[in-house]
Amino acid sequence: MEEEVADFLRLHRIFAGAARILVAVSGGADSISLLHILQTLQNKGLFQAELICGHINHGLRGRASDADEQFVIEHAGTLGLPIVTRAVDVRAYAGMHKLSVETAGRQLRLAALAEIAREHGCLWMAAGHHKDDNAETLIQRIRRGTGFRGLAGIRPIRPLGDDLWLARPLLCVTRGEIMGYLREHGLQWREDHTNADTAYTRNYIRHGLLPLLQRESRASVIDQLSELAESADRLYNRVRREAEKAWAAMVQPGDNSVCIGATALAILPELVAIELVRQALVSLGCGERDLTERHYRSVLQLARRRDAEKKTSLPDRFTARYDSGQVVLSRTVSYEHHSRGAACRIGAHSTPSIVAIPGRTRSCGYEIDTKVLEQDEVDMRKIASGKNPLTEHLDWDQVKPPVVVRPRRAGDRFEPLGLGAAKKVGKFLTTAKVPRALRERTVVFADREKILWVCPVRIAESVKITDKTQHILKLTVVGEDT
Repeated sequence: MEEEVADFLRLHRIFAGAARILVAVSGGADSISLLHILQTLQNKGLFQAELICGHINHGLRGRASDADEQFVIEHAGTLGLPIVTRAVDVRAYAGMHKLSVETAGRQLRLAALAEIAREHGCLWMAAGHHKDDNAETLIQRIRRGTGFRGLAGIRPIRPLGDDLWLARPLLCVTRGEIMGYLREHGLQWREDHTNADTAYTRNYIRHGLLPLLQRESRASVIDQLSELAESADRLYNRVRREAEKAWAAMVQPGDNSVCIGATALAILPELVAIELVRQALVSLGCGERDLTERHYRSVLQLARRRDAEKKTSLPDRFTARYDSGQVVLSRTVSYEHHSRGAACRIGAHSTPSIVAIPGRTRSCGYEIDTKVLEQDEVDMRKIASGKNPLTEHLDWDQVKPPVVVRPRRAGDRFEPLGLGAAKKVGKFLTTAKVPRALRERTVVFADREKILWVCPVRIAESVKITDKTQHILKLTVVGEDT
């Protein structure tokens, strides 16, 4: 099994250029086997990078969660490896952002691990996803509807910004092989009793659907789905490369729109044409989750029919239309806020995006620049005298990462700076006589407990700069025209 993982690392050039690797260790069977295999391969000279253990305490199982953390700390100690732990409040985050516990846990875990990795100079982060996880992911996507991109499943490598890569070295092995490896080497691990709760979708697939499919099949369903994912990934990579070539010849990006030559789009192979349209919409900030085959086909119909009277509606208030030989993709609604002669269009998006701190996050047609500054680096009097509403300074010590950016939602509450009481965001905006166009385009920055900034209107009282502030988070929203 170690040789199989080693071959997988070589094939995908996993850990290339790494000086340090953060290994995500929950204490479960998958992560413990991953940790031991990577240390064995490191000792054999497959790679020279230093291994660091990262553990996230989700706080979902009370004392059991704390026991998991202690187990990982002690286990890392026996291996002579450094360990960094973080605690996150999954239930509070799920309630605030109206997410399932599964989704909230995944978002917080990934954000916290990425933060640890960046703090410790890790170029790579390794997680213990395996073939069975990939099979469960494929079935989950098939149930809700997906295309060949979705059928590619969990990929061996995933970029997390410009400075960090997430690797899955165990995607080449099954859960059964992992359990055999643990027993063979006499390794202990922690069991999470919630993994047996079929109220969670993934557990229902794992304990219900997959065994049912396996009973009806002579071959390994896990291996068959893994092969399907690999085939779909190869197809997508080929289609993506062709679409990128076509982009250079056919696409004219604008300030708030993208124009694609209609004749050239109409004669492209359909899969390439759809991928090109997808890339164009994503570049404008259109969320992918609600885009369906019907939307893509309606855009291609515009290119084929070339009817200037026709227009098609797309999710998130985007439209496509034919105009003078081009298919024009654009937003139908935007808000322009002028500050010292600069305009910023703030786009809407349907899911929270984790904000890199420090760093730059690109999300839905705009960019967010963040810096963490010492108190003596900031002259607040100078800032207050020429304040840009698209830049805010917050007390970083009062922020509980990860920070996300998202559209405001019904029921959102926060304590606006200077008002002394919590209010619903919608009521606050109305009372403050914020123009309707701006209310519709307002976005929210929040940590795992509270709203920090209703952008670009008001920050929360709890994160204002005071005489006791030691570290300052600078947030700047950079629009397309800024």
